[in-house]
Amino acid sequence: MRTADTIRAIHQKRGSKGLPLERVYRHLFNPQLFLTAYGKIYRNDGATTKGATAETVDGMSVQKIHTIIGLLQMERYTWTPVRRTEIPKANGKARPLGIPTWSDKLVQEVLRMLLEPYYEQKFSTHSHGFRPHRSCHTALREIQKTWTGTVWFIEGDIKGCFDNIDHTILLQIIQRDIRDGRLVRLIEGLLKAGYMADWKYFDTLSGAPQGGIISPLLANIYLNELDRFMEDTLIPTYTKGRRRRRNPEYKALSRQIETACERGDLDTVRRLKRERRNLMSVAPIDPDYRRLRFVRYADDFLLGFVGPKNEANIIRTQLRDFLGRELKLTLSAEKTLITHASDEKAKFLGHEITVTRARDRLGIGVRYGTPTKVRSANGNITLLMPAEVMGRYRDRFSKKGRIVHRAELLAETEHTIVQRFQSVLKGLYNFYCMTTNVSRRMNSIKWVLETSLTKTLASKLRCSVARIYRKYQVVVLDRKMLRVVITRPDREPLVAIFGGFPFERKPEGMTGADVTFGLSWNFPATNRTEIVQRLTVQRGFR
Repeated sequence: MRTADTIRAIHQKRGSKGLPLERVYRHLFNPQLFLTAYGKIYRNDGATTKGATAETVDGMSVQKIHTIIGLLQMERYTWTPVRRTEIPKANGKARPLGIPTWSDKLVQEVLRMLLEPYYEQKFSTHSHGFRPHRSCHTALREIQKTWTGTVWFIEGDIKGCFDNIDHTILLQIIQRDIRDGRLVRLIEGLLKAGYMADWKYFDTLSGAPQGGIISPLLANIYLNELDRFMEDTLIPTYTKGRRRRRNPEYKALSRQIETACERGDLDTVRRLKRERRNLMSVAPIDPDYRRLRFVRYADDFLLGFVGPKNEANIIRTQLRDFLGRELKLTLSAEKTLITHASDEKAKFLGHEITVTRARDRLGIGVRYGTPTKVRSANGNITLLMPAEVMGRYRDRFSKKGRIVHRAELLAETEHTIVQRFQSVLKGLYNFYCMTTNVSRRMNSIKWVLETSLTKTLASKLRCSVARIYRKYQVVVLDRKMLRVVITRPDREPLVAIFGGFPFERKPEGMTGADVTFGLSWNFPATNRTEIVQRLTVQRGFR
């Protein structure tokens, strides 16, 4: 039998060449694929979560794999209805989540391993959700680096996308790419397996159950049709011209400046340069120049358009018509907005996105081969951390307008409490580290978290907040942090840190963090040994 890596390599090659897959179902008889799938998912927290039955990873065995393969060989494998639960969303609503049984999770992981290498070659480079080596930061990085000069943002949000995926259309898309009736019937059975809620069975007439291992891949296969419509139809239609034509007023002032320079009239040169700085160097409206750009993350997408607003409205209408006609999906009317890039802020992936217009912010650039001062910030994309994020955390850790302790953590150890607060601080910073205002916003949130943390520790130890600071606060390289150490005989101590890292902007996003004792380091490598030694020295009350 072929190994899992060999099968994936073959599927990847066929996908890159645009060839259909054939005879895929027979690979489900390969025990090696199931063992590889087990190695990928048995560590997940959901592996011990029960679905509609009591089956979990705890009952896993080689015999179970052979039993599943036997059922697949006879085409008698039956998907169990998922157990539906609801998880709260940030807007106060609830998101339905389907929890499959362990056997179904295992078969879904094998299917994902077989199909993902093939479809990854077919997916758009502008799609970033639920894909290997892609994330929110790769989507934001694409916007930040390539959307310079955008005039209008078109925010797109598909209403109830995962719950409204049409099974017939999805299966037709899969049949176009995969020539294997048995595999298509297996996927169809997965889609129509239904769900259990309050011990009652319900049919699934549409949608891919959120919570299933293969559901994100199926959603990307479905929404890849939207990506293709953008790349093959809309973007070519609304992209023309090599560059914008020069602004006649700006050009006239430039000629006057050259004349004044020849006369040696420096006062006039300075005055004209100040006037010219208030103008765009290119024509703000050029009928022969258009640009349309597109980024999608799962069911959220953002378009950047250079052109008049009436054409932006036409683009939104064309998107709405395509989704309704071809995919039977609906654009959310309240969330699909057209936003002026300079005067307003678009919202995408929890960030605010705008275009900088700073006439007085000069940088060194090159014009006509000569270094000169230019308005280098103009037209650049700016990512911002929204103010409501700070407000949300203030409300979460407050009661009647005052920061309070977290009563639900009082049963935990001091080490665990500090770790919990540090994970919130670090996770939030990691997500918003690309924004230009991350330092100011995060320092405010850190104050809220630290106040709640010290009050929680004080409540647990029945002492004052001032005593908590005396006991746990340390200063390392002029940085204050709270630190709890658990000494262990003949083993390294356990150290929990709150704070200790600067909120510096990272324009490239998180590309890997240097983590020691749960602390992100931005210190020089030569100082790290000294820092670790200082942090592991236990301090008592003073």
